[in-house]
Amino acid sequence: MRQFRMGRSSGAREGSGEAMPSVSVRESGDAIAVDGAEALSGYRGSGRQASAGGGAVRVERSGDAVALGAHAVAISGHVSKVLLSAPPPSRPLDWPIRLGSVPVLASAFQDRSAVRDRIDRARDGHAMVVLAQVLSGGGGVGKTQLAAAYAHQALVDGVDLVVWVDASDVEQVIARYAHAAHAVEAASDRLLGKSAESDAGLFLHWLATTRRSWLIVLDDLTDPEAMQWWPPASAFGCGRVVATTRRHDAALSGGGRAVVDIDTYSAEEAEAYLHERLSSAHADHLLDTQAAVLAEALGFLPLALSHAAAFMVNEDVPCAEYLRRFNDSAAHLDDLLPRAADTEGYGRQVAAALLLSLDVAQASEPVGLAVPVMRLAAVLDPAGHPRSLWVSDAVIRYLSTQRTTPPDCAPTAIGPTQVQSALRLLHRYGLLTDHAQAGSRAVRLHALTARAVRECTPDAAVPEVVKTAAGALTELCDTVRWGAHETTAALLTNIDSLDGCAGDLLWQMDSHYVLRWAGRSMALDTAVPYWRRLVGTSERQLGRAHPLTLVARRDLAWFCFLGRRDKEAFTVLQEDFPYQDNRLVLERPRPAAAGPEAVSAVALLEDTVTVRQRLLGSADPATLTGQSKLALLYWSQGDKAKAVALLERSLAGYRATFGPRHPYTISVDNRLRSWREQHTWRWWRRTRGLSAPTETDGDVTQ
Repeated sequence: MRQFRMGRSSGAREGSGEAMPSVSVRESGDAIAVDGAEALSGYRGSGRQASAGGGAVRVERSGDAVALGAHAVAISGHVSKVLLSAPPPSRPLDWPIRLGSVPVLASAFQDRSAVRDRIDRARDGHAMVVLAQVLSGGGGVGKTQLAAAYAHQALVDGVDLVVWVDASDVEQVIARYAHAAHAVEAASDRLLGKSAESDAGLFLHWLATTRRSWLIVLDDLTDPEAMQWWPPASAFGCGRVVATTRRHDAALSGGGRAVVDIDTYSAEEAEAYLHERLSSAHADHLLDTQAAVLAEALGFLPLALSHAAAFMVNEDVPCAEYLRRFNDSAAHLDDLLPRAADTEGYGRQVAAALLLSLDVAQASEPVGLAVPVMRLAAVLDPAGHPRSLWVSDAVIRYLSTQRTTPPDCAPTAIGPTQVQSALRLLHRYGLLTDHAQAGSRAVRLHALTARAVRECTPDAAVPEVVKTAAGALTELCDTVRWGAHETTAALLTNIDSLDGCAGDLLWQMDSHYVLRWAGRSMALDTAVPYWRRLVGTSERQLGRAHPLTLVARRDLAWFCFLGRRDKEAFTVLQEDFPYQDNRLVLERPRPAAAGPEAVSAVALLEDTVTVRQRLLGSADPATLTGQSKLALLYWSQGDKAKAVALLERSLAGYRATFGPRHPYTISVDNRLRSWREQHTWRWWRRTRGLSAPTETDGDVTQ
């Protein structure tokens, strides 16, 4: 026996991701490993190969192999050749790296030198190696634009890594960090890829130890107390963090962070913005003596000034005329946006400017789409959503029914081209932003603008908006691929935003599939409390014994098991036994005309479905599959009415569990349509003497 000892064995582990020698073993004997050692052997007559690049070890006519020391490797037999070489070097990274969608600086962006001096002093005057500057201020004051200016300047200065993170949701932060860990190769392939949380932790460790310069921007931090993913101090003084938030919590200033309050423009900055914005659009003639008065009427708020400038450029309206229209529009806000609702003190200026722009956009081509598009975007995440949402079937149907056209114009069909034109129209008026390069955050609507839209939306129109948003998100959820962390995180934040705007409407309209999808797509540390809340809401809305409530409770138990909360999981399942037993159906009618074998087959399948319902619940995939098979058996035996009724119930279950776009749901729906068409053909044949089309037998699903 010849024994080789290594500091750490990598030659006998397959799929580890480490560089391993190629090992070929023939006619080997037994292999024994003691105390964590690894013994390599094959089996007689084989050509067992473990290969991951590097050198080669060839063993012939081997006997027993014994490894005694920890991490030792024993290779028995005659070693005819040993070749060990380093793996080929990986492709070098292409620095600098930019991750995330850094917002484009607004036209006529104001540098706000006084504010930036305060931010820089907060950093330079601190004794720590790295310091996070937290820009805190109300909606629309330009916090994100200031952070974007720092990001763009970092790229100009040659900073190696710039990462823009939507911090409104912890899931999005984790997803962005996980992506960054792979982009910068924060660890070996063996360590990366275990989970999003693990990858995010590796990225934070990389930030603390790298000599590369970096800037992390955490935009729109909404829950400082739950934020456990602050970048660490850089050991070499290479890093910087800039965060934006509307919050003023004391927790923001802990952990080496400095809070810098951001207010509206000064009078000089506001007037300078109007001059630069209009001049850059070759609209100097729109400037008049009322520019300063207009800036004051808009509260020097950057967002309101942006809306006003876009309107003036597009409509060729001077400052004095815009001011007149603005004051007239603001007079009607008491009916749409009560003063008491303006909690931040800025909403009325934004709402008045919004109404002016929306009126014009609604009358522009494509006519009648601006208002319904804004209402739909207003219930989604202000940080953005994918463009693909706007070509979903749910959105196309909604816009087709909600579009308003002049009486003398014939309505035209709505398609993706018209919807995209509507988005670009609203983009030109500064009401939303549409940037394809932003990926899953391509379409954004400022949170303050979104709030103004929601508060100006009639109550009667809200249910249809919520239903459409839920349907569009459902279509996206059913198509997202596994491992697409950023897309998944974007959908989670949009679902959360919709849930916050909709209240109980999602449950009242049976549109809560997206809430269950969100729970199943979350990280483990957030999934358990989420499912607790969802179970409580389901019990309140649907009832304790409802099938979907029982499914939600089973999901809660599953995530408790994953989180090693076995006691809680068993308690949840045990509490459900009485409710599942009560749903057991004991009486089952039998088709009288069927033979003994057919009756036996029907009875057996009915028993199977009944047991699955009792143990798993009516919405479980196994129960739904059994119902589909039983419906097919009913149909084959001539009991058409019972088959259709059972398949209709099964289809409702498929829609609730998998969603309307899932292949299983579509298959069941197609089968049900086929059966109904055959019923219509039989009636037509009896009345007209025609032959019904035949149907090919086959499974309903799977």
